[in-house]
Amino acid sequence: MSSIKEYFKSVGEGVKSLVAGMGVTGREFVTPKITEQYPENRKTLQIADRFRAELTLKYDAEGRHKCIACGICQMNCPNGTIRLETKMVELPDGKKKRKLDKYLYDLGSCTFCMLCVTTCPQDALEFSNDFEQAVFERDKLVKQLNYRPEPEGEPAAPAKPAMDPEKLAAIKAEALKKAAAIKAQRAAEAAAKEAGETAAPAGGPENSDK
Repeated sequence: MSSIKEYFKSVGEGVKSLVAGMGVTGREFVTPKITEQYPENRKTLQIADRFRAELTLKYDAEGRHKCIACGICQMNCPNGTIRLETKMVELPDGKKKRKLDKYLYDLGSCTFCMLCVTTCPQDALEFSNDFEQAVFERDKLVKQLNYRPEPEGEPAAPAKPAMDPEKLAAIKAEALKKAAAIKAQRAAEAAAKEAGETAAPAGGPENSDK
């Protein structure tokens, strides 16, 4: 008797699940369909701004990027997608500075985790939504992000104002005066020391045995 009850119970559950499934299918029959006719609608295709397709450097109106080649994005990348090559350049003031030479990005191994963008201290990176990145060779997925020619030279350091000639002459005279005073003091100390050494034999050391 119990087996018959279990049988009909299982049949009822099966019918219930079948009706639920048919209800989902029926709703899909009347739901409006949205089909993208790609690539025919390429000109009017709207891609979400949050879609991550390719890592890029941010450039300003003068063609400069903010990357300082600190390497934080390279260290935080979980699978070695980013590789930086740097060089040392000399600034107009004579100091040396490390500068970005090549920013290499392997799109084929990128997981689009966005760790490079969120950890960049200079806010120099962003993801574009250009999804058309298909190529026939995998080597072409390795891209150099700093592909734009940068303006030649570094901004020159502001020139220091020239010192007033009268003030400079006064400083030199004061320095010479101090130097002459120090020289005279040392000469006096040397003369006093020499006079003391000359007067010493007139005392009792020679007559100490008598």
